[in-house]
Order: sequence, then C-alpha cells, then structure tokens
Amino acid sequence: MSRTSAPESDPLRQLERARRMSHGEQLARAARKFGARVAFRFRGEERSFAELDRRATRVANALRERGVAPGERVALLLPNRLETVEAIFGICRVGAICVPLNTRLVADEVAALLRDCGARAVLVDESLAELAGKARAQLPGLATCLVVGDPRACTALLPGATPYEEALAGASSAPPELDVADCDPAFLMYTSGTTGRPKGALLSHFNLFMNSLAGMIEQRISGEDEVWLAGLPLFHIGGLNGILPYVMTGGTSILWPTGHFDAAEAVTEMERSRVTGCFFVATQWQQICALPGVRERDFALRRIAWGASTALPSVLRAMAETFPGVPLYTFFGQTEMSSVTAVLRGEDALRKLGSVGRPCLNVEARIVDDEMNDVAAGKVGEIVYRGPTVCQGYWGAPEATAEAFAGGWFHSGDLVRQDEEGFLWVVDRKKDVIISGGENIYSAEVEAVIDQHPQVAEVAVVGIPHPRWMETPCAVVVPRDARRPPPPEAILEHCRARLASFKKPTVVVYTDALPRNASGKVLKTRLRERYRALGGSDE
Repeated sequence: MSRTSAPESDPLRQLERARRMSHGEQLARAARKFGARVAFRFRGEERSFAELDRRATRVANALRERGVAPGERVALLLPNRLETVEAIFGICRVGAICVPLNTRLVADEVAALLRDCGARAVLVDESLAELAGKARAQLPGLATCLVVGDPRACTALLPGATPYEEALAGASSAPPELDVADCDPAFLMYTSGTTGRPKGALLSHFNLFMNSLAGMIEQRISGEDEVWLAGLPLFHIGGLNGILPYVMTGGTSILWPTGHFDAAEAVTEMERSRVTGCFFVATQWQQICALPGVRERDFALRRIAWGASTALPSVLRAMAETFPGVPLYTFFGQTEMSSVTAVLRGEDALRKLGSVGRPCLNVEARIVDDEMNDVAAGKVGEIVYRGPTVCQGYWGAPEATAEAFAGGWFHSGDLVRQDEEGFLWVVDRKKDVIISGGENIYSAEVEAVIDQHPQVAEVAVVGIPHPRWMETPCAVVVPRDARRPPPPEAILEHCRARLASFKKPTVVVYTDALPRNASGKVLKTRLRERYRALGGSDE
C-alpha cells in the first residue's frame, strides 16, 4: 500500500520510486524525459508534460491538505478538459482512488455512487455545479468539493466549495513524499450488473499499466511524434486507456469535448493536427465516412480504431474504403478487465469482418459452458479471463466478486464462439446489456425504474436496432389495466426524472403478457425479434 517515503533527497529512495509504474510516477518520468513537449491539447489550450506534472502535484497536495489520505476515494464529475487529466494524475500521485463519474447521470444516481464509494472529496465542473449541489445535499459527510471553472459557481450552487484554481494556488509545489505501489488501487470504475445496482470495479495501477503495454505493442505506438485524438470521455475506461500509452511514449493527446460530436469538425482536427491515431464508436465512424470529400483529405493516420458497441459490417467496410492502407483495429473488452481483452488487427479486419479478434497480450481466455468445461471450436459458450489486467474485485460487494471469479477465472457474461484460427465472435450478452452509441445501458436498471410506475404491472427492456445508435432501448410493458394503459410519454417522463437521458427507452410498447420459459424467465430473445422493426432499418 502507499506509504510515506524517506526524504526526497535520499538517493536510494529516489531510485526505489523511479522503479514504480504507478500513474503519478509515470507522469513524473514523462516530464523528466519530454518536459517541453505538448502532452494534452483542448480547445486551443495546451499543457506540456512539465506543466502537467507540476499542476498534478498541486492537485495532490491540495487534496492531502484537505485530509485526503492514501486509499480514500476522490470522485470526478468532470467532462473532457485539461483539468480532468491533471486531477486524474494528482489523485493517483497522492495515493487516493480516482472515481470518475458519468457526467450524464442525474443527481440521485450521482449521490448513490458517492455514497457507495464513501467519497472523501469530489471535483466538479462548473457546468455540473447545480447537479452536484443536489447530490451533495444528500451527503452531509462529503466535506471537500473543488469546482473547476467559474468561481461564482461555487457560492451560487455549491456553498462551502472551493474554486479549483484557488486550491491549486494555495497548495505546495513539492511532490508529496509518498511511495505509491504498483499494486495499489488506482481507479474505481462503476459498471452495472443484472440486478441494476451499480458495481465498482477496483483497478490497480499495475492493471492499467499492463493494459497500456498491450495496447502499445498491438498498435505499434512508440514514437514521440504520435498524436492521439481522444474521442471517448475520460470517465469511460476506454477514454482513460486511450491516453495512457501516449503519456508513456511522449506523444500528444487531443481531448474531444464530452457530449459534442461533429463529424466535419473531427475530420478537420484529424487533418490539421496530423493525428496518427484515433478512436470513435461505430455511429461516429458512420458519420465520418459519409462526409462528402473525406477521402480526398490529407491525413497522417497510422491507425484507426473502434469499439464500445456493435458495428455493422457496412460501417467497417466504409472505414476500410474511406481510409485505404490505414490499419483498422477492433477493440473488445470490459471495464473489469482494464479493459481490452481481444483485438482484431488491421491485417485481419476485412478477412474476419464481424469478429472481435483474438485475445491480446497479457490476457488468457477460455470459452466454457455453465460447468466451466471448455467448449469445442464453433460452439457457443461464455468467455472467461485470467491475467494481470483482471480487476481486484467489486467495491463493497464480496458476493458479486465471488460469483464473478468462480473457478479462478473472471466471468465476463459475454457469450461467444471461437473459430479454428482462434478468432472470437460475439453471439450475445448474458446480462442483456444494451449498447447505444457507445454507452452501456443495463436493462435491469431501466426495468427497475419503470416498474415503480403505478400503472405498470410488468416490464422487460431489450435492445432493438437503430440506424444511428446501433441499438436503442425498447420497453415492453404489461399495464395493470389493459383497458387504460399509461400513455408512452408518461413512461418516458417517469424515466427522465430518474435516469440519465441516454438510458431512457425510445420505444414503449404494450402487451398482455411477457413470454417466459418453463422456469419463468422472460424470453428476451423472443422480444427482440418481435419488436426488432420498431427501431428502424439498420442497413
């Protein structure tokens, strides 16, 4: 665990700390090697590696001076911006656990997660101050709140909060004398299970380092001239993992504004900044490839990548045709695995169209039946994992952890088949997760909210195809009174008040009864087929 070091002037102590691959030490190493080089850029602003390192140190000390100790949780309610990166590395440097929260959650959801992790402090963007104020009102024990942006947001919406820049200005510039071990927990990333109750996957510095190392090798990321366009929010594991290899190699990462995507702006940025690598979800690539004249643009791309959702073969073909000669990478994985578990490399992208590739470096995988017996090639089974990227378990959930690690392997919940060459093909998801525009939507969570409506007797939520988002939630409702069902808009309004906007259904249908098997389980496969056409054409 993190511990106080001997004085920084002690040569042996310096040598020992220099061995670490914790994120605070990784940044310090990069600052020594690439000091003046631009590390991050966002909307015209830049941070060099040296400047980022100095400000991360002040974040660490500002938190420490407010009583945050190693192992305590510090939550982030921040969209993509330079201060988000500073905060992430500063939290890691002080030995605390960083808890990034989805900025699209509503106040009750934020409060529930802050309560679950026992957050000691939270850093909030000025645009989310009102949301944070409502959540904080439910948590009188949350003492420290720093607001990034307009200081007026502090007093107006978050009484007792401190402006971020004021906290940094008053903090020491000397690196904290803490030795953060590689195996110490670094991030608590929330995901959800079949019960709908969010679960926090605890990831160590070593977990993420080993995932970054695999990504660097798979994609051949090595030069200081690399420029990464970070198309995912940093509160997602994919967004976080996207930037780490470029910090280690001295490359530049361009942060894309959270919640804002314009294909023409993205293409202009790719060309102007000589971007060498970028990641977008399938819906975004679909828009990029459809832009007039995009194939005539002058790009410096060495790799393009997608993941986080199912991509139609037509989208993948369009990517290959739009960017001929540029390796196309497909990433597959999940938060609990830090996150990438399989990669479809560029040379196999068209030959194995639709596959998610083969297990990547540092990941050992098996395809098993319910009794943990290996299934034959071509047969469907659950993929289970082992290796240095497996999370340390679920925060405060020993039963869920035991279930996930039954038999000494991490159970993914993904049903796949493997061909004779070892390539994996995703068939379905045990937990019925819906992936809409790259966002995970867990049907059980949405069902639990709709079930609270007084006019609903039963409900099942399934994903159906959508021409833009690839999948969209469809709520199949059994009303209490079949003669007077609630208007669909009433169901949607009920969800809006209790769920983030991206989680609410876009389609509500009514039925007399839900189809079930002999054991009483709802047959969601049948529902998906029955209502598939309501989502619109996916071709």
